[in-house]
Amino acid sequence: MNIKLSCLGMLQVFLLWLPVQAATIGDASGQPTVIQVGPERAIKTIAAAAGSSGARAVIEVDAGSYVGDVAVWALDELTLRAVGGRVKLVAAGVAAEGKGIWVMRGGQMTVEGFEFSGATVPDHNGAGIRLEKGTLTVRNCVFLDNENGILTGSNPDIVLKIENSEFAWNGYGDGLTHNLYVGAIASLSVTGSYFHHARVGHLLKSRAAVNHIFYNRLTDEAGGQASYELEFANGGVAYVVGNVIEQSARTQNPNIVSYGVEGYKWPKNELYLVNNTLIDNRPRDGVFLRIKPGGVTVKAINNLLVGHGGFESAGPGDYRNNFTVERSELADAAKSDYRLKRRSRLVGKALGPGSANGISLQPEFQYMHRASMKALAGKRQSPGALQPP
Repeated sequence: MNIKLSCLGMLQVFLLWLPVQAATIGDASGQPTVIQVGPERAIKTIAAAAGSSGARAVIEVDAGSYVGDVAVWALDELTLRAVGGRVKLVAAGVAAEGKGIWVMRGGQMTVEGFEFSGATVPDHNGAGIRLEKGTLTVRNCVFLDNENGILTGSNPDIVLKIENSEFAWNGYGDGLTHNLYVGAIASLSVTGSYFHHARVGHLLKSRAAVNHIFYNRLTDEAGGQASYELEFANGGVAYVVGNVIEQSARTQNPNIVSYGVEGYKWPKNELYLVNNTLIDNRPRDGVFLRIKPGGVTVKAINNLLVGHGGFESAGPGDYRNNFTVERSELADAAKSDYRLKRRSRLVGKALGPGSANGISLQPEFQYMHRASMKALAGKRQSPGALQPP
């Protein structure tokens, strides 16, 4: 009898143990639910996890490829995290709600360690992520070969934050789809990220009310045919600090940074362009900065311009300590090393840029390839995005 009861008890424990592999429910302390997804887990697909989880969930997905495994996320306090390496989400002709690989319209959401590729839909507007509502942080992710890398709605409550991520070869090729396409949302923040080789569209296009574009590399590079490298189509407040921004020789548009050209929609329109390195590889007629005339505040300080000309055609503004330089003044422009040479006449010549709206314009980091940042030392800084070796 004791043996039979013991065996029965073991069976009960085993049956209780199985669902724990899929979800560890938080205790009374309010810890989030953890759901594990993978080929060897009780929950094997991301779509199944999306259907079984609730708010305050952490979805941990085992590294590997998940083909046609699309999902809609409408949860608050949601974290989606790759475990053991990169999780590759391959659309393979499948799209959630006919929109993309993931459709997200929850509350606070975080995505870490995923690669989104191949999103296509009949209207040619498919996205790796379609963001329709909520606050989304995208960290250490890659978006490749989609019609849009990330596409947001125009919900004024949306907040999008992108950190240490890569966007490449996105776009249908019609000029209406982009590596990153942000609608009329509350705010966009992009830091430590790498944008390159958009298909005809822009490397980064935003209609957000407030934009923080700090310490990124937006470079169209050899063979690239992107249009604008950075566009704020409807103005707004844009802080553009410490970025390397390069236009290829085969670009579809001569403008590198564009502001307000589709008309001003926001009550406050201010552009702060500080300590960037802008490279124009067109043989002629390239434009570093295009600004639509209107009630806009422009401050451009400590920028390095590599190519021909300067900011002469940009319109009224505070333009100080910007330098047009030859490629020979850079460490190794042919290999995309756009740092000033150690003995350059400009080393240590940066001015203090001050602040705007309580936001410091003084660079504290610089971009590190690939898709990361490093803190700057305390020595006096030089113009441009990258400090000399």
